[in-house]
Amino acid sequence: MKKLLFSLACVLPVLLVQAGGSKDYDLKSPNGSIIVHVSVDEHVRWSVEHKGQAVIAPSEISLQLQDGQVLAQNAKILSAPIQTNSSTITPIDYKKATIQDRYTQLTLNCKGDYSIIFRVYDDAVAYRFATRKKGELIVKNEEANFNFTDDDKAFIPIEWDYRNGKNFNSSFEALYHEINLSQFPKDSLAFLPLLVYIGQNKKVAVLEADLDDYPGMYLHLNETQKGLSGVYAPYPLDASLHSINYIPNTRADYIAKTSGTRSFPWRAIVISEQDKDLLNQDIVQKLAAPPKLTDISWIKPGQVAWDWWNNWNISHVDFKAGINTPTYKYYIDFAADNHLQYIVIDEGWSDNLDLMKASSKLNLQEIIDYGKQKGIGVILWATWYAVTQQMDKAFPYYAGMGVKGFKIDFIDRDDQVAIASNYAIAQKAAEYKLLVDYHGSSKPAGLQRTWPNVIGYEGVKGLENFKWADEDQPRYVVSIPFIRMMAGPMDYTPGAMRNATQATYRPINDNPMSKGTRCMQLAEYVVFEAPLQMLADNPTIYKKEQECTDFITSVPTTFDETVALDGKVGEYLALARRKGDTWFVGAMTNWTPRQLTIDCSFLPAGTYEAVVFKDGVNADRDATDYKKETIRLKGGDKLTVQLAGGGGWVARIHPAP
Repeated sequence: MKKLLFSLACVLPVLLVQAGGSKDYDLKSPNGSIIVHVSVDEHVRWSVEHKGQAVIAPSEISLQLQDGQVLAQNAKILSAPIQTNSSTITPIDYKKATIQDRYTQLTLNCKGDYSIIFRVYDDAVAYRFATRKKGELIVKNEEANFNFTDDDKAFIPIEWDYRNGKNFNSSFEALYHEINLSQFPKDSLAFLPLLVYIGQNKKVAVLEADLDDYPGMYLHLNETQKGLSGVYAPYPLDASLHSINYIPNTRADYIAKTSGTRSFPWRAIVISEQDKDLLNQDIVQKLAAPPKLTDISWIKPGQVAWDWWNNWNISHVDFKAGINTPTYKYYIDFAADNHLQYIVIDEGWSDNLDLMKASSKLNLQEIIDYGKQKGIGVILWATWYAVTQQMDKAFPYYAGMGVKGFKIDFIDRDDQVAIASNYAIAQKAAEYKLLVDYHGSSKPAGLQRTWPNVIGYEGVKGLENFKWADEDQPRYVVSIPFIRMMAGPMDYTPGAMRNATQATYRPINDNPMSKGTRCMQLAEYVVFEAPLQMLADNPTIYKKEQECTDFITSVPTTFDETVALDGKVGEYLALARRKGDTWFVGAMTNWTPRQLTIDCSFLPAGTYEAVVFKDGVNADRDATDYKKETIRLKGGDKLTVQLAGGGGWVARIHPAP
């Protein structure tokens, strides 16, 4: 999947021997805008500057082994080659057809059979450890620091009561706390990605990638009061069921037990001078391990009619709606009529802990066969616990019935066992040509590239929360595309047709609504990356709102090109995506009404026709109010767009006939 265009290894790095025996290495990005400084003495420290501005202050790193070795402490450098790379990645089911992968890399080969690798791009920096030791290796802890030069403001997704707790169980769903670093609560941890403002309009995102057979990284405030340090869930020694959650009871005094010869996860930062650049980032794709599948012809992205969020609330039918065969045939009919690719049969089709015990309320084979006749695939919901216990039996059985994949829920952990399980499930599912959509999970960190049958990830505070929560949804949905979406696809599950203003919203579990306008919901289909994209509301209401449904179902779930147009984190955004010769543009705002200018310079020269959905003049009173219109425009035109509070704007643009 990667065509190497140019690669050069240089055996003489930039090296300066300073007083006291320390060694300093400077590594520049291909365009020279970023410099990484690596200092080696008693400790290894990295620091970063961008166009002369300090981004990361000197920050210690190390890998502490159970046998007492501390890699990167008193390191003896044997060689330090620099390599440059310019290549093209052809991603699978992504937001663009090709990715240019240009970087400069420094590898510090150290005495003791290990290396530290630093890689610098024009907009990002990453480092990782690699070991070449025999047998098994136990990692007691990893020191990863991201020190900043000031008490900067940050967008931090916080989980509470972790530092004093031992379970490290989380659904990885949290609003962003917009606070200074020094205000980071002492009894909490942050999960990734998070975003830090460093002045001069620059933002720094902290991420990780290629997280294979290793725990995910959390962050907490370190002793500098201006920096963040890595924290990892200790290795689980045993676990027990709590309802459908499989929660560790005791944990070891180490974080990972793994192969002695391996590469460890990348620790990465992304630097942006304009907020909009965060909307079109590829760093996790670049750093992830390449695909392990050669035949990907069976991996089909698409849209999904989903049952759980809308509580099976179909109406105007002559059967009792619920978890039964007629209901799912109705969902299949809707999917077929509107050119969707799948339906999900969510919780209730089987015993939660035994996938081989299907409910007597429905005939699963009849539903699957009916879907096959209509060209609609069936995806089944399952708990992570049940899958871990039964995938060797359940995957071939249900694949044999014609099931297309599994939505696997309630993982709620990212310790080493859970992460390794995600990889093992993906591999086993691929053997039977099954798609995987991870829910109740941590953020993606590269698995979706390595095993491209993993076509969805939650790890986001999605629309489901507004069945029961009264929170600031519009601000959140104009924050996550800049932050969480950098990690990879997010199954937010948009599509609410009952839309509310701040004044008219209330949480109703059985008949839920969304905050913000109808056009915000439409725009989410363009903005949010989700190769497996849900239609969260029920078929009956979509039929009543066919005009909006037709727009939603016209939006692809993967694209050939993405162009970030405008945006400010937490405030507003606008971006364009292309599939073939058709462009889709989406814009959204928080509760502040605003006027945006959409610069259509992304369009090639020519005349175009655009189908536009915009907030109605009364959308501030009735959030379902919108106006559809068809306009003509040319490449380079500038469109003035008016957004209501919590509003949106979308367009489908194609060459004029």
